[in-house]
Amino acid sequence: MVWDVRRSADGTVIGGLGRKRTYVNHYSFHIMDRQWGHLVIKMAGHAPFAAQVILNGHEYVAIVAQGEGIGFAKEGNCFTGTTDPAGLAQIADTLSQDAAAGRLGQVTGRWIYTACLVFGLDLADQQRTCFSCAYSVYQAEYSRNLLFAYGGHMDRVFNAMLDRTRSRLDIPALRTLSGARRRPGKYGTAPSPRVGVVLETPAWDLTVFKVHFGLLTLKGYTKGARVLRFEAITHNTRQLGCGRALERFPQIVARLAGMCQRFCTALDCADIGFIPGGTLDQLPLPAQLGASRVGGIDVNKPRIRAALAAVLALAPSPDGFTVADMTAKVHAMTGQTPSTYNTRQAAYDLRKLRGKHLVAKPARARRYYLPGPAARTISALLTLRDHVIAPILAGVQIRRHDHIPARLTPIDQDYEHLRTDMATLFRHLGIQPGPAAA
Repeated sequence: MVWDVRRSADGTVIGGLGRKRTYVNHYSFHIMDRQWGHLVIKMAGHAPFAAQVILNGHEYVAIVAQGEGIGFAKEGNCFTGTTDPAGLAQIADTLSQDAAAGRLGQVTGRWIYTACLVFGLDLADQQRTCFSCAYSVYQAEYSRNLLFAYGGHMDRVFNAMLDRTRSRLDIPALRTLSGARRRPGKYGTAPSPRVGVVLETPAWDLTVFKVHFGLLTLKGYTKGARVLRFEAITHNTRQLGCGRALERFPQIVARLAGMCQRFCTALDCADIGFIPGGTLDQLPLPAQLGASRVGGIDVNKPRIRAALAAVLALAPSPDGFTVADMTAKVHAMTGQTPSTYNTRQAAYDLRKLRGKHLVAKPARARRYYLPGPAARTISALLTLRDHVIAPILAGVQIRRHDHIPARLTPIDQDYEHLRTDMATLFRHLGIQPGPAAA
């Protein structure tokens, strides 16, 4: 948006102003700052000279750590190794303190007026017109790195976690960029020479999974030989609801750090389930929610299983979820329509879950949250019903002459052992399996 200005013949009187949309040139300035490293300023070539400043906090941490004598290894914008993890983390924490906003304002003001704006408005005109910039934070990213001792161990942990949590958290797809076949184990493994000479190809397999919530993104992926990284990204800080002025930068970082922490907690709880003693007996019984009496939870009913699966999939949501969010998630996961499952039914299912302390709702709020212990219980209930009981009952009906694959995965081998042991147990208990489906 620009202003079309018309002046009188002598140039002293403005005859008219017209606001219009037009394309203007933008100029990019790549600057190497002594404190922040590489920074980019993109400025419009037309008044009021709107500018975008791009900074990388990892560059700042690297420069400060180098000045304090802390050794580290870096791949892109990720620290893949350090001689002093506590010292490096302490330097990184300074970016979330109140003084960080002042540092950002200083580095921006140090360059934007003297190195960029002077091409359209020299220093004398800047002083005469009292030109100044007001800064705000538009996009931000917070990352947490987990450094493993051995890359092979990291691969096993991460891949096992992905296999178990993808369906539980309704992550639609993974993106894997192929690199070397295996990460280094205890005795090390070098990447193949062919991989090493191909540009834009990672040295190791890179698996990325993302979960989007509006303009917020939660992401986890492997980096380098033995770094597991989790990120919380806001594509527009307005959605965080804590202000976007530069002075609010510490609050923005705190919100992103909380999002990343809750995301890791949700992954851990969905990955490893646990059913407390007596839960299976208490779930079907009615519960008291305030002054109201609500029904129990029958895991054998498809509707309640769909509600449990939707709530578990919404667990990483940064700001919780609403009844409408749960209804939409049930529709997406089961293919149901509003005629078969609507918001009224979802609200009642949430009341039943609240009665069993499987969902939390703060007072005077319309958003629901899934506590960590509840996420573990729901994950274990769904896994027990769908991946233990149902396969075992279906497996005992397999006849001896039915074809069984010669090569079985470790999980398939576990199922086969359980099937044969359960068939023996059924004979001892006098239970006759029903006929196998044709």
